Amino acid sequence: MSKGLLITLVVIGVVVISVFGFISWGSGVYDNAVKLQEDVNAQWGDVQAAYQRRADLVPNLVATVKGAAENEKGILVEVTQARAGIVNAKTPEDLEIAGRKINTAINLAFEAYPQIRSTENFQDLQSQLEGTENRINVARQRFNESIKGYNTFIRGFWKKMALGWFGGDEDFSIRKGFEASQSAQDAPQVKF
Repeated sequence: MSKGLLITLVVIGVVVISVFGFISWGSGVYDNAVKLQEDVNAQWGDVQAAYQRRADLVPNLVATVKGAAENEKGILVEVTQARAGIVNAKTPEDLEIAGRKINTAINLAFEAYPQIRSTENFQDLQSQLEGTENRINVARQRFNESIKGYNTFIRGFWKKMALGWFGGDEDFSIRKGFEASQSAQDAPQVKF
């Protein structure tokens, strides 16, 4: 084999290996960008799932607590009215009738609702609300972290160039993370 032919074959071999290496590297960049983009989408899906959990859970919790509080209110009204009958009793017979009313009201109350628990229910509601908001906050933070990793990856000079060469530059635009509304900066006022 002549020296010129050998040099030509070596040059062709180096070019072929370089092209395949470049294609392999570029497809790896593209694949990683796709993976990071899908991770961002999944994290946003988790934020949406947390929002849905809140939308499903909170009205049911509030309704449950309201129902328990109304039931207890009825019990307390009956017992209070029966006690008032004792105070207003003028004769021993009135006192005995009022005593029976109290016993009946208390027995019915505890048969219908064995334990006064509205304070406990309100504490549970408060705990559930706090837990739900914490879940939403964690999901938002994870979403923002995935955005950061994705944007850092696609904005790298060589990676951005490779994505452009492989036709993915328009598919991989910079994404914005979760941003609170302007009014969220002001602390809410709790009113009873």
